[in-house]
This record gives sequence, structure tokens and C-alpha cells, in this order.
Amino acid sequence: MSNMLIAQSGGPTAAINASLSGAIQEAIRSGEIGQVYGALNGVEGMLAGTIIDLRAQFSRQEDFTILECTPAMALGSCRFRLPQEEEDPALYQKIDGIFRRYDIGYFFYIGGNDSMDTVDKLSRHFARTGQDIRIIGIPKTIDNDLPGTDHSPGFGSAAKFIATSVLEIIRDCYVYDTDSVTIVEIMGRNAGWLAASAALPRTVGARAPHLIYLPEVVFDPEQFIRDVKEILSLTRNCIVAVSEGVRLSDGTFAAENFQSGVVDAFGHRYLSGVGKYLEALVRDKVGCKVRSIELNVLQRCSSHLLSATDVREARKIGSYAIRFALQGQTGVMMVFERVSNRPYMVRIGCRPVAEIANREQLVPRAWINKQGNDITEEMFDYLLPLIEGEVSHPTQNGMPQHFVLEKSIVG
Repeated sequence: MSNMLIAQSGGPTAAINASLSGAIQEAIRSGEIGQVYGALNGVEGMLAGTIIDLRAQFSRQEDFTILECTPAMALGSCRFRLPQEEEDPALYQKIDGIFRRYDIGYFFYIGGNDSMDTVDKLSRHFARTGQDIRIIGIPKTIDNDLPGTDHSPGFGSAAKFIATSVLEIIRDCYVYDTDSVTIVEIMGRNAGWLAASAALPRTVGARAPHLIYLPEVVFDPEQFIRDVKEILSLTRNCIVAVSEGVRLSDGTFAAENFQSGVVDAFGHRYLSGVGKYLEALVRDKVGCKVRSIELNVLQRCSSHLLSATDVREARKIGSYAIRFALQGQTGVMMVFERVSNRPYMVRIGCRPVAEIANREQLVPRAWINKQGNDITEEMFDYLLPLIEGEVSHPTQNGMPQHFVLEKSIVG
């Protein structure tokens, strides 16, 4: 009976530990997997041999419930680009040795675009060398930019947090009877799914945000000022939601001069600053009271606003990953296929990871209005089911309980 190894990678989310929970529970329940190991800090931890026993850490069902409500990543993360095998054959030989040492027959990697690149490379390596090791990617990303799947675990909870936060910002903005502009900066490098979710307060009667700008449409600063002035001619408070990654017509980030220029291991620039850039622009061109709000890391793993749909689906797709591996699947990423919006129904399947790695799913242009400053009704139909339902959090002394793994390395 072979053992399994599971790891997490990329940016944290509020629901990624639910996928970990589903995978561990299914592996134990199956009776077809021996040891259930976890690698600390993704592939980097696997290479370093920082591997822990997961099966022994859960003595009661409540432990899994707490884990599923724990934000971020219980196993830790990394941003490590696995090189091509021909670039570093010794590294792949080291991986072979680690898998032999721990008798690993199944490897599951929970992550986003860059993590699926690792799944693809490992799958091709084991296929080429004729090793019967099944490799499966379990999706997660708040950016919702993984192709091949209707949506990704983690996005629904982030969208719920953003929508709720924007609704509260709207209430705050209307306290004073004075002209003002409030700009909410939301994560999203190339895909605007998160910023689009800022529109959801309108479904409960709010008339804002008035303007929404996504990276899929060229950003024109002069048109932005005209848009703001038009809103201010109709109401005293203009509320704007903007993706951090909006770009100018020449392809540069709108807030390029407000950013550090630092890049990660995958060459991605660290983004922030578009809110401050637009705040300065409004102050100079409009002259009214203006402020910018950056939701920052809170939007990616705030477990106090979990979407029940998101957590349930995250757990389920982790569980199905184990089932698919035991049925012989490898070199695939688990995916959601939407059956209908009303009633909301999805199927869980899988697709070759080679068709997904290093690609992005952007907001369809048809879901953005002609002016490029708002979303269409189709986006509401897509988003609403993903934020449905609340999660009851285990608490202690008025504070949420979090599950922390005991990280003793197995020999």
C-alpha cells in the first residue's frame, strides 16, 4: 500500500485548508492509502525533507472542522519555480529519492497557476521515467484566474469579504453631507474577478460602487476623471472599486511609479499603489475630499466571512482528488463544471494540467460594460452563488479557534 504526500503553495486563502481537510479525510476513509504525509512549505519543503505525519494529528472530527475554518495555509507555502528537468536533472533525481524513501505513490499539490506548473513538470517526469506515481493538482486562488474550471476554491470567500467590506465602506461614506470620492483598491494582477465582486452590495439595495475598473480593459486616467465628475454631478459621494493591476494603453501598470518594482520567483511584480495614485489624481483634477482604501491581505484569508459554498466545495474537491487518484488519474487538475446558476449546481471533474499551467482565465469582455467602468448582469449571476451561506466558527474566549499542525519531521 503506497503512501501519499500533500503540500500547499502560492498565496493563502480562507478555504485552502478545507481542501486539505477533505483530502486527508478521504485518504483515511479509503483504506487504500498507507501513510498520509504533508510537506511543509510546498515543494521547497519536500526537497528539504521537512515532511510531517498528518494522519496522527487528527483524533476527533472536530479537529477537521477547526482546520476548515482556519485561514491561510496549515502546511505553509512557498513561491518556488521548479526548473525544467533538462535544466537540473540532479534535482529530479533528488525528488525520485525522496519519493522512494517515503514510498510515495500519490502526490497532491494545492495551489494556483504557478503550482500547476509544478504539477505538470512532476507528472511529465514520472511518466517519462515509467514510475507509477500519480500527481494531481487541487486548485485554489482568490484571483479566480485558473482556466479550465468554472471557479477556484478561495475565490468565493474573498469575494464575500470584499462585497461585505465595500458595503460597510458605502455606509461610512454616506455619514457626511459633503462631496467626496472613496477609492477601494482590490487585488487582481491581470484578472478582475475580485474587483467585480465589489458590485455585489447593489444586490441588497446599495447604489454603489458607482465605478468599477478591471485589468481586462485599458485604463484611461483622463476618462476616469470624467467618470468621477459625472458621478459627482448626480450624487455627493462617488465610490470607486479598482483592481491593483489596471494598465494604461502602453501596457504599463497605471500605478507604476507607486510600486517597488520587486518581483517574486516567477517574475511577478508586487503590486499595490493604484489607490494612492488615483487619490492624488482626484485631488489634483477634481479638488474634493478624497481617500483611498487598500484591503490588502485581509481580502485573501479572512475566515470570519467565509462563504459556506466555498468551504463545502473546497472540502469536496480535495476529497474527490483522492478518489480520482485511486481510480488511476494523474497529470490532471481537479475542476468545477457549472451545471446551472438557479438552482446552483456544479460537477467535479478533472482536466489535463498541461492545458492549464501557465495560462489565465480573465473576465469575459462581454461581462464588462461598453464604457469599461462597470460590470454587466451576467457577472452577478455568476458571482452570487459563490458567496452564499455562512460558516459557524468554533470559538474560545470570544475568539475563533485555529488549528495549528504539530510540525515534527518524520525520519
